Amino acid sequence: MRFLDRVRNALMRFMYGRYGNDQLNRALCVLILALYLISLPLSLIPMVGSVLRFLNTFLWFVVLLRMLSRNIERRRGENAWFLSKIGPATQALRNHKMRQQDKEHKYFTCKNCSAVCRVPRGRGKIIITCPKCGREIRGKS
Repeated sequence: MRFLDRVRNALMRFMYGRYGNDQLNRALCVLILALYLISLPLSLIPMVGSVLRFLNTFLWFVVLLRMLSRNIERRRGENAWFLSKIGPATQALRNHKMRQQDKEHKYFTCKNCSAVCRVPRGRGKIIITCPKCGREIRGKS
């Protein structure tokens, strides 16, 4: 067995029964990187630089604690809470990207109930009836 295979197997045995990585840890790592990049020019100010370095160190400790934790249910609960808070924003970004890539349809939003209506492009001026509330939406496709 090669050396790297032995190291990989030892690491797998060590991580067995531990939580590992998830979306919250990845977001914390991105935050750590952003704080580090912000702290580089601000390190000239002694108090601000030391506070940012302390915060970075603390966040690294939290990431490692979560990754090596054996309390899997609690870590899953923390990740679920994080996803419930960040989920609507990521869904809105995905929808926005999808709408920009869709060149064959025009999207209208109902001002009454915020429902999104999709119609084919190139139909001229149209009147759409909202499927949720029945209100008319006027627009150019």
